[in-house]
Amino acid sequence: MTDLRAITRKQLRCFAETVERGSVTGASTALNVTPPAVSTQLKLLEAQIEAPLFSRDAEAPFTPTEIGAQVLAMALDIEKLVARASERIDALKSGAAGSLVLGVVSTAKYLAPPIVAAFQRENPDIRVTLAVGNREDIIRGLERNEYDLVIMGRPPSHLPLSGPVIGDHPHVLIAPPSHRLASDTDILPEDLLAERFLAREKGSGTRTLMERFLERIGSGRSFDIIEMGTNETIKQSVMAGLGLAIISAHTCLSELTEGRLIALSVAGLPLVRQWHLLNRADRESTKAAQSFRAFLLERRTEFIPRL
Repeated sequence: MTDLRAITRKQLRCFAETVERGSVTGASTALNVTPPAVSTQLKLLEAQIEAPLFSRDAEAPFTPTEIGAQVLAMALDIEKLVARASERIDALKSGAAGSLVLGVVSTAKYLAPPIVAAFQRENPDIRVTLAVGNREDIIRGLERNEYDLVIMGRPPSHLPLSGPVIGDHPHVLIAPPSHRLASDTDILPEDLLAERFLAREKGSGTRTLMERFLERIGSGRSFDIIEMGTNETIKQSVMAGLGLAIISAHTCLSELTEGRLIALSVAGLPLVRQWHLLNRADRESTKAAQSFRAFLLERRTEFIPRL
């Protein structure tokens, strides 16, 4: 079997240009080298192929033989591959291509997919992997450098993080439309003391917000709290009348809009926090991450709904 591994790109370029220009002189001009240099490369190439590459026809001396045609096809394919790789590398350098892992707290999973979809439509060569977890999961991932960027609420204080606020994150007290306080426009803290509250697991950002609010209005009194695993379970349970819940307005926007849930009017609510787009400050951002950050900052008002 003919071994082509020793063939150089210089030889192939000299061969392709000679065929294209129809002469050694034309090839040397195109490549900005001397005619003897082109001739030398052609002789070396034929020696390595161990077969004539030109037909040596008197009228068209640089017409490729059948073997020469195969070598020419290889030369042209290699030039295309080099050009494609060069474009890809330039894209990676500029942030127009590559990949990134976006960590998202579970509350933000209602926001993230439309953002990622819109970004990918504009940047089809950047692959975004969406990693959803509760607050503790995302913090562990940040500790292990698993994410390029993270969308979450309150940043953990023990990690070197940086990044902008991308929008307000309101939390509301939701109830079924049939609730006894549904039509009350001035609900007092004492009106809530006998209610049952549905909450996420200990350690979640939403659970912490709810507990702080209840502690404030109850002056230390204990409340009836039932723990549930997901926001979807909480929403369905509130609609069924099992209790009330303080929850991110962004997780139940459609239910509020459609009237399947209502937000009770209570002094001190909504509790407004912020969404942050974070990265490890001690780790250099990739070009792809920089592109995603610039995209979201420019268009955040499209994706962060306001109450």
